[in-house]
Amino acid sequence: MKHRLTAILGAVLLTTSLTACGLDVNAALPYDVKPGSIRPVPSLDGVNVAVGSKDFTENIILGYMAELALSAAGAHVTDLTNISGSNSARQALINGQIDVSWEYTGTAWISYQGNTQPIPDEKAQFDAAKKADEEKFGITWLDYSPVNDTYAFATTEAYARQHNLRSTSDLTEFLKQHPEQAVFCVETEFASRQDGFPGVQRTYGFPATNVKTFGTGAIYAAVASGTCNFGEIFTTDGRIAGLNLRVLADDKRFFPQYNAAVTMKEEFLAAHPAVREVLEPVAKALDNQQMIELCKQVDVDGRDPGEVARDWMVSKGFVR
Repeated sequence: MKHRLTAILGAVLLTTSLTACGLDVNAALPYDVKPGSIRPVPSLDGVNVAVGSKDFTENIILGYMAELALSAAGAHVTDLTNISGSNSARQALINGQIDVSWEYTGTAWISYQGNTQPIPDEKAQFDAAKKADEEKFGITWLDYSPVNDTYAFATTEAYARQHNLRSTSDLTEFLKQHPEQAVFCVETEFASRQDGFPGVQRTYGFPATNVKTFGTGAIYAAVASGTCNFGEIFTTDGRIAGLNLRVLADDKRFFPQYNAAVTMKEEFLAAHPAVREVLEPVAKALDNQQMIELCKQVDVDGRDPGEVARDWMVSKGFVR
């Protein structure tokens, strides 16, 4: 679906400028969407907006949703989704190569702002990350989405039903009675980080009879195949639905909050305040269950992330 603009002189000039900075220009928005509940906004008519994203499925889908919403409002959108690496995407926003991107509260708080202790409450974490970003980097945030792409443990739906497991506290009580079932699959780094397995085990007090380490992404299949009874996962991954896994709630809120929100430079929002009324309803309409299904359509079913984003925006009536 990605197109290049090499046939268009103006786009060639844009490509030259951006690729010199390490970014690829993908395309103008590949869909001609019409306004739905998002109506044309005169102050955004023809305004050039470059929308970026990181290079993983959820963030790419979110980027396309922002592009579709802004296009319906009348903006002229440039697609810069799928930037390799969080730091590259962040620098593109700080340097002004992109105008809008989705960020996560925990990522900003820990990775960009240098904090070591997460804030357990979602809103308090959002408020702190937003305040620090504005003060340190001139980056402001629109209100956050219920989508919270954090860590959790998962097991198979069948195993969870058999043992009545819905939360990590349930897991703890079950494993205290059946320590032979305490077989975990975790990523190598997660196994030793204090904000990973050692910390969560200490917080809940569950036994760990056998801890197996895997590379990123292999844990979902390992849980589904029975290699381990419990695995460390990300809470919006499409393989949760694809492999029929159940996410166990982190009811003691050990893991950092990673709510998604639209970010941009403060001067961009000051110049175009209408982007708030266009994008915040989209963020509010999402939740983890919907995002799991949308990511599944890409990562398991093989659909294009832009098409998945468009179909969801149409289903919600934002565009048509």
